[in-house]
Amino acid sequence: MIRSKSMKNALTFAETGALQASCLPLEAFGPQTNHPFLAFDLSGSNGSLNNWLSRLPCPVIGIGDGLAASACDVVLETDKKLDIITNNIEAAPITAMTLVQHLRAIEGLPMDKALTMESLAYGTVQQGPEFMAWLKSYEGGRLIAEPGPPIISDIDGDTLHIRINRPKNYNAIGTEVRDALCEILDMALINDGIQRVELTGNGKTFSIGGAIQEFGEVTDPATAHWIRSIRLPATRLAQLSDRLHIHVNGAAIGAGAEICGFAKQVTASEKAWFQLPELKYGLIPGAGGTVALSHRIGRQRTGYMALSMEKVSVKTAMDWGLVDEVVYV
Repeated sequence: MIRSKSMKNALTFAETGALQASCLPLEAFGPQTNHPFLAFDLSGSNGSLNNWLSRLPCPVIGIGDGLAASACDVVLETDKKLDIITNNIEAAPITAMTLVQHLRAIEGLPMDKALTMESLAYGTVQQGPEFMAWLKSYEGGRLIAEPGPPIISDIDGDTLHIRINRPKNYNAIGTEVRDALCEILDMALINDGIQRVELTGNGKTFSIGGAIQEFGEVTDPATAHWIRSIRLPATRLAQLSDRLHIHVNGAAIGAGAEICGFAKQVTASEKAWFQLPELKYGLIPGAGGTVALSHRIGRQRTGYMALSMEKVSVKTAMDWGLVDEVVYV
């Protein structure tokens, strides 16, 4: 990657223009090239490169402010977090490329169509070398057996209360939880008397997301896409979004953070935080997060969460619009 004179890892806008003018083919960018990402200073930028930038098969990162910002996959105020993001991209360049191409493609699409595209993109990287390398290195394990139903629910008047009930497993969303959640959400969809759906988690954690103990159990991507098409809670949450209220009572990681994007209202405890760590597995968010979070906080902030894998504090989540209210107890 060419390094900038003005920033450690970034080009100036003039240098970026010179790179485009050099007529490098698209295959000179992305995985297995000298340009797994393109980072540049937005100062003084105009829209002359926007079409070219939006077609690059690699993440495009803008720093600062300028007219080329709309063509970037991530926009940073300063270069403070740039090394973190670029190191992550270099560790999983195919997945990072797939992520940003997918986020670009679904921008403005209806949720149902965008969820289908997310499933297809997720299935693609599930068979990619980066996920396969992680799966080969994973030593395995089992979810802790816990008593009681995976989902606890009750109806109070016109309100359906739902609690994920696997606190010893930090409310990981494995097959058992997923199927039970789909079942109760299906009931909510056909019950006209339910005007409000409240979702939270038992214990100190909202949800750590998909159960990694079950990653890779479906061996072919076509079957995995079929299962997601009919058993993904996100498709139900999207239909219930106008009635959905989520309270995040701790960490919301992976799918735990993703499903929050579907809610009409999200409240959170003062100790709540959010994270999308899928890139380290060679995966993109696959529980509806690329769709729901993009709708709630925008494509670029969703890209930042996924590429940086950084924890997002409840304060930042409030500033972004991911959380509507902090509840102090």
